Amino acid sequence: MADHLRLTRNTLSVVGALLTTASALVFLAAVAADAAGLHTTPYLGIVFFLLLPAAFVVGLALIPLGAWLEGRRRAAGRPPSAVRWPRIDLDDPAQRHTAVLVLALTIINVVIVAMASYRGVEYMDSVQFCGQVCHTVMQPEFVSHERQAHARVRCVECHVGPGASSFASSKLAGTRRVLATIFGTYPRPIVARADRLLSARDACERCHWADQPYGDRIRRIVEYADDETNTQTVTTLRLHVGGGDRRLGTATGIHSHMNVAHEVEYIAADEGQQTIPYVRMRGRDGVMRVFSAEGERQEPPAAGWRRMGCLDCHNRPSHQIAPTAERAVNEAMADGRIPADLPYVHREAVRVLKGRFPSQQAAADEIARRLRDFFSREQPRAAAARVADIDRAIAAVQEIYARNVFPAMNVEFGTYPAHTGHVDSPGCFRCHDDRHASRDGRRIAQECDSCHAIE
Repeated sequence: MADHLRLTRNTLSVVGALLTTASALVFLAAVAADAAGLHTTPYLGIVFFLLLPAAFVVGLALIPLGAWLEGRRRAAGRPPSAVRWPRIDLDDPAQRHTAVLVLALTIINVVIVAMASYRGVEYMDSVQFCGQVCHTVMQPEFVSHERQAHARVRCVECHVGPGASSFASSKLAGTRRVLATIFGTYPRPIVARADRLLSARDACERCHWADQPYGDRIRRIVEYADDETNTQTVTTLRLHVGGGDRRLGTATGIHSHMNVAHEVEYIAADEGQQTIPYVRMRGRDGVMRVFSAEGERQEPPAAGWRRMGCLDCHNRPSHQIAPTAERAVNEAMADGRIPADLPYVHREAVRVLKGRFPSQQAAADEIARRLRDFFSREQPRAAAARVADIDRAIAAVQEIYARNVFPAMNVEFGTYPAHTGHVDSPGCFRCHDDRHASRDGRRIAQECDSCHAIE
C-alpha cells in the first residue's frame, strides 16, 4: 500500500486530487444553492450538474493515471518525481486516523458521483434544458410549448420512451444534436421526422385513453373582415370526434381511424407527410385493400408503411405555430386581446405580421411604429381618444409575432402545417380526396358530414 501511495507523489496525481476536492466542494455548495432556489437559469444548471461532475470525474481519473505514469517512470530507471508525500505507517495512530479519513472521503466521493449523475440526468430531462440551453435552435418549440395545453408535460414524457434502451438512444441522439449545435449544422427550420417520433402507445396513451368514446364536440370559429368595423363572422362546427371500444371493435366519427377494427397504414412521399400516395386498410370484412392516388402504380412498395396513430393527425400537439397571420389575429380579437372595435385593426395587424424582419426585436419595434403611424395618419380620432386600446393592440400583435415567427430558424406562419382539418393545409384531404382508389373500384371518400356538421 505504501508503494502504491508513493506512486501518487507526482504532479498529475496532485492536480487530480486538487481538482476532485475543489469540484466536490463547489458541487455540494451548488446543490445547497439549488435546494434554496438560487439556481434560476439553465446555463447555471449546465455548470452545476454537468461541468462540475465532469471535472470531479476527470480529477479522479488523473490520480491513478499519474500513479501509472510515475510507475513507468521509475521502472525506466528515472528518478522519482519531486513531489514528496509523508511515509505511511498504520502502526502510527495519526497515520491510521488519516487512512480512515481517506476511506471515508472515498465513500463520500462515491456518493457525490451518484448524486451528480442523478441530478445531471434529472436536469437533462427538464424542459429548461431541452428548450433554453440551445436557445436559438429550440426557441420555436420551447415558446410554443409553454403556452399550450401540454405546458406542464415535460419534453421527455413525449419524446423519450419507457425503458433503458429508449433512454440510451435518446441520449445518443442528444449528443449528435449538441455537436450539430456547436458546429452550426442543424437544419433551419427543424422538422421532426415521423419515423423518429414515439408511437402513440408510448407517448399519447400514457395519459389519453384511446378506447374512450368522445362523441361530438362543438367548435366555434370567429373570423373578422378587413373593413373599418372588422365585421365578425361566426361558424359553429359540430365535430363528430367519435371514438370506439377496442374490445367491441366498434368505432364512429373521426377517431374511427384509431379503432382496432380499422387497421389503417400509409406511405408518405415526403418527411412532412403532406403527400400520401398509398393507403391500405383492413376493414371489418377482414379484407385488406390498398388505395393508390391517381397517377401512382397500383402495386405499392413493400417497405415504408406506417401504422396510423394519434400523431398522424395531431402532428403538433405541443408545439403549434399559427398556420396564418389571419387566423392568429382572429383568435386574438375573439379573446379580447385586440380590441375588435378599433377601426381596420384586423387588416393592419395582419399586414404588419406578414412583414419580413431580421429579428424578433426588430419586428417588435416595427410593429409598434407601423401601427401607431397608421392610426395617427388614417384614424386621428381613434389615435387621440383610444391610446390605451391602441397600445393593447400593439402589445398583442407583438406577442403574436414573438410566439409564431422566429427569423433565426426560418420559422414563420405556416412553416409547420397541422394535419387536423383541411382549411390551411391539406390535412384530411391528403387521403380523403376522392382520388385514392382500390382495385375493386372503392375510393377514400370526401364526405364532409362524416366528420362534422355546420350549425
